[in-house]
Parts: sequence; structure tokens; C-alpha cells
Amino acid sequence: MALLDVNGVTLRYKTSSAVVTATERVSFTVDKSDRFVLLGPSGCGKSTLLKAVGGYMTPSEGRMTINDREIHGPGADRMMIFQEFDQLLPWKSVLANVMFPLLTARKLSRKDAEAKARAYIEKVGLTRVVDAYPHTLSGGMKQRVAIARGMAMEPDILLMDEPFAALDALTRRTCQDELLQLWSETKFTVLFVTHSIAEAIRIGNRILLLSPHPGRVKAEVVDVDKASNEDGSAGRLEKEIHDLLFAGEATAH
Repeated sequence: MALLDVNGVTLRYKTSSAVVTATERVSFTVDKSDRFVLLGPSGCGKSTLLKAVGGYMTPSEGRMTINDREIHGPGADRMMIFQEFDQLLPWKSVLANVMFPLLTARKLSRKDAEAKARAYIEKVGLTRVVDAYPHTLSGGMKQRVAIARGMAMEPDILLMDEPFAALDALTRRTCQDELLQLWSETKFTVLFVTHSIAEAIRIGNRILLLSPHPGRVKAEVVDVDKASNEDGSAGRLEKEIHDLLFAGEATAH
């Protein structure tokens, strides 16, 4: 049984002047420990789809389940990380930010919540700034705090909406490396949104390609790890994905 099952999902939302169809009959499954990437051009509905998985939107058509339970709203089994740097509480320290959802869930004592928060702060390499406040941190450090906070909840799936898009190229690469290192240690499940083909190949083991607005499934690329690790194949895979994304008709890989 898939961890996450998205079946024929159409998402619509209202603006001041129209009803917008963001995605149309999108289907895919995410298995435990997948690094599953939603890839497509801006406006294809991938972030909207991620919000729906997070429980913040209700599909107009179709069904979404996690662990065979239909998604009707946000839950502790899903944690979302955005690209904005202001997702941390500015009046709380790094430690307090990571502890906050643990205490809010009321499943741990303060002592146990602090121990778990410190453990995940160490995993993202921020022990030296555990008492610092967000305004003193770089963009990359803020994102690492957000990742630590999300992972400390030990959700069934981590939802990441272009979390490194606003970073400079070197910091972005470092954060990608750190995310992959964390994954190698814990094998958590991640659903990752990006519009960068290179980032999708680097992060994902499976990549779902979405068409321009409204988002429809064009193809799924599997065994990305194997394909991208072969000598000289990363560039070929990037070109292949580019051609699939912009082909005139849907293609299966």
C-alpha cells in the first residue's frame, strides 16, 4: 500500500474575477522513503497540489489518502516547509522554534521535547546557534531550522515547497547536500516541489512531470538515482526530462 495516494485530483480556486483550474485529474503515489519530486513550469499547480496534500485545500474532483485515510485537513502526519525565510517565529530562539510544534502537539514533556529538538538541530549542523534568534541567521540557516522543526515531528511525509529557491547557488547546493545526508541517515519520505530540472534530478528518486497550466501529468521518471549516477548520464537525463516537459503530447518514461 502506498503511503500517499493522489487519485484523479482536480484543484480549483476562486479569484476576484474567475474560477481557476490549477490541476486537472492528477494521479500519483508516493511510497515510504521516496524522495518524490513534483516538477513543472511556474503556474502548473505543483505548489497548489502540495497545499492540498497538506490539507489546506479540498479537491474539486478526485481523492487523496495518506496511510489509506482520506485527507480532510492538516495533520501531524504531514509537515510543510516553504521557501520563505519568515516561517520561523521571530521572538523565539532556534531551540524554541524547533520545540514549538512538539509542545503544541502535547505528546512530549518539555524535557523530552527539548532533547528531541536538540537532536534534530544537531542533525542539521546548527548546535552552535541553538540560542540565536531568526533575525541573526542567514537564509540557509533559517531553512535548516525549518527542516529540523519539520523532521523533529517525525511526520509520515515532509512536504517541501521550493525550499531552496531563494538561496544563492552555493548555499542552495549545500542545503541540497545536507537534505540528502539527512535522508541517508533516516530514510524519511519527502514530497518536494521545484521548477528546476537539475534540482529535481539531484533530490529525487522519482520525478513527476506536470504540464503548463492547468497541471496535468505528462510523465513519471523512475530510478533517477541509478540513471543520474552513471557516468555522463546526468546531462542526458536533464535533456530527456526537458524534452518530456515540453513535448507536444504526454509520454511515459
